[in-house]
Amino acid sequence: MKKIFVAIILSFFLSSAAWAISLPDAKAQKLVGETPSGYLEAVSGSPSADVKALVDDINSKRRDEYKKIADKNKTKIAAVEALAGSKAIEKTPAGQYVKKGGNWVVK
Repeated sequence: MKKIFVAIILSFFLSSAAWAISLPDAKAQKLVGETPSGYLEAVSGSPSADVKALVDDINSKRRDEYKKIADKNKTKIAAVEALAGSKAIEKTPAGQYVKKGGNWVVK
């Protein structure tokens, strides 16, 4: 079980150096936030191409990791996503966006 949590936490920090903005920078600039679904979303309805590419890349890597965890533990991916989302929101530092009740709030 501890390995599952470690894998989930590590997946939050996966980012690609190919994008012009890093995940920590995008979060600090309030461009993206964590959601209860376990995935990132752009806070703005019309993100820049760099932010959209970053979110798509991170979410793709997270989805792959969640699937591996779900398969290994013989559970549904939705359960892994929900747990990951809860943990991500819990670990989000003050001053960054999280989605609660369908709305963006600054933690």
